[in-house]
Amino acid sequence: MTNRIASFAAALACLAILPAGAALAADHTVTISGFAFQPAAITVAAGDTITFVNEDGAPHTATAGDGSFDTGRLNKGDSASVTVASAGAIDYKCNFHSSMKGTVTVQ
Repeated sequence: MTNRIASFAAALACLAILPAGAALAADHTVTISGFAFQPAAITVAAGDTITFVNEDGAPHTATAGDGSFDTGRLNKGDSASVTVASAGAIDYKCNFHSSMKGTVTVQ
C-alpha cells in the first residue's frame, strides 16, 4: 500500500509543475469516406494528434501541402496518425484524388 501512496504523491507532484492552463495533447479522428475527408476542416491545438481512417474501398493519402505530414497510402481499413506542431492553417489533400481536400487549423 505504501508504494501506491508514493506513486500517487509523485503523480500529484508532476501535475503541480504544469503551467497554469496547460492542456494535455488531444487525439482527433478524420474519417475518409465517400471520397471525402470528414470533417474536411478541423481545429486542433499544437501537439495534438490526428488519426486518418480510410473507410473507402479505394486507397487514399492525407498529404499536407507544406510537407508537414503525409500518411502515405491508406488502403481500406488502414489508419495513420500525425502530430501537428506549429500554429497556422495546413491545407492537405489526397495524392490519388485531387478533388479530396481538407484543412487543419492549429492553434
